[in-house]
Amino acid sequence: MAVPTYTKTGTKAAVAAKLDKSVFGVEVANHELLKQAYVAYLANGRENLAVTLKRGEVRGGGKKPWKQKGTGRARFGSSRNPIWRGGGIAFGPTGLENYKHKLPTATKRLAIRQALTTAAEANKLVVLEDIALKGKTAEAIKLFDKIGVVKSTLLVVDTKTDELIRSTSNLGNVKLVTASYLNVYDVLNADHIVITSKALTVVSEWLGGKA
Repeated sequence: MAVPTYTKTGTKAAVAAKLDKSVFGVEVANHELLKQAYVAYLANGRENLAVTLKRGEVRGGGKKPWKQKGTGRARFGSSRNPIWRGGGIAFGPTGLENYKHKLPTATKRLAIRQALTTAAEANKLVVLEDIALKGKTAEAIKLFDKIGVVKSTLLVVDTKTDELIRSTSNLGNVKLVTASYLNVYDVLNADHIVITSKALTVVSEWLGGKA
């Protein structure tokens, strides 16, 4: 499987890179597995910040609202009971809930292969023989313009460097990841996936038949 390939300057490469069929050409019978991996990524990154106060944690309410008998009204011991306005929450979040989704390693890797296959079939993949950005955002913009990448872009490299981070950190439509940290969420959300030749080798060894 050939894919559009460019040099580090953005010119068309003489030889097109080949994609490993065991990674970029798997069967995607249905999208249920992709959905599971996508939801698991979001759930595992969720911060558990929601906390409500129970009846005993709400400030005030120590005095009995009215005497127990003789008023004709229902008996109450505190104005902070859950059925009163301003009272505690009976079954609210405590901050201890576990929202994690655990998928087997083989399942996650299969989902990533399916996501990469979907991207390859949609012609979202672009290979760079090498990338030599020197820390300037303008250089990154110029390179992406030359290779025809203008929308949401996932830049996959074998190793992050300070120069690469500085070159892309101010670009809101570019996300920089290392090949070993590829995930279904980023792959499916990207309009373009720009991957270096070295990163492509890492992905093939990690997910393909060589693994």
